[in-house]
Amino acid sequence: MKILPLSGVIVLTIIVISIGFSMFFPHESEQNQVRVVYFANISHAVPIVGIENGYFTEELGDTKINTRIVDSGPEAVEALFANSADLAYVGPAPFVNGYVKSDVNGLKLLSGAAYNGASFVVRNDSDISGPGDLAGKKIAAPLIGNTQDVSLRNYLAKNGLKPAEKGGNVIIYNLANAEINTLFAKGEIDAAWVPEPTATMLVLNLKGKRLFQEQELWPAKRFPSVLLIGRTSYISEHPEVVQKWLTAHNKAIDWINQNPDKTESTYIKFFKEHTGKNLDKNLVHESFSNIVYDSAIDVESIKIFAQRAYSLGYLGRNGYNLDDIYANALEIKSWQN
Repeated sequence: MKILPLSGVIVLTIIVISIGFSMFFPHESEQNQVRVVYFANISHAVPIVGIENGYFTEELGDTKINTRIVDSGPEAVEALFANSADLAYVGPAPFVNGYVKSDVNGLKLLSGAAYNGASFVVRNDSDISGPGDLAGKKIAAPLIGNTQDVSLRNYLAKNGLKPAEKGGNVIIYNLANAEINTLFAKGEIDAAWVPEPTATMLVLNLKGKRLFQEQELWPAKRFPSVLLIGRTSYISEHPEVVQKWLTAHNKAIDWINQNPDKTESTYIKFFKEHTGKNLDKNLVHESFSNIVYDSAIDVESIKIFAQRAYSLGYLGRNGYNLDDIYANALEIKSWQN
């Protein structure tokens, strides 16, 4: 597999994503509608449950809800930039990246959604037992700028390692989760830093070894993995819609925490409808056990992700400022509930 220089990959990624959204996310009028993007990952159970249980429809009434499922945070942020989406569920790294690159005016943070739910998994026949064994290895993570990509590259840097495109000897493949699963099965990669349920799929279906869960690397054993964000202009022009969405968002979180078994069944049904594939109940149960659903916003952890993204060159070279990342509290009165 040919490795592009990092700058080349980023440019190519932006071109591909932009073309994709121009084809599949037509520019529509904002009038009486909200367009929302999220992933098919278990960590995105909040929008999945909210849609499947009808909470968003109940709260928004006649407001039309258009949803799209994407593969990564950078894709979701690009949809917001392209005015093809109004709200998005993304990880902290894509959010801060988009916030900084929009000159701190384009995106705002509305709520937390999920914590944890990412693991570093190695092949069963691998000799990897720690960072000292990663030299010369092939490791996969989702799209460049994704939260797991930032975490992986930061982990390498902290342990004195560099990716191949930076003159080091660790080869990083940035791929969709389904492609990571395929390469892992074929033995073409040695390890992967991935979210749920992909992490547990690699462990249970492909006999991978979970070397560690990412929260083990955080002081409080907890890190934000999914945030609810929105376009600043949409939030300002449609505060009542956003407020209703937040109400339903919180209802979904409460229901998930009160009904774990039903939540797992709901996700299995959703995944079958979305992919045509059945998920094993034990796999889904284990995946859910690795995630905490909570609307709280961990400001300090988001700042840490920003520092890491900046050190990797993802936020440019002129510094950054996160002082104004939140939606206007006068417009969204209960954004932090």
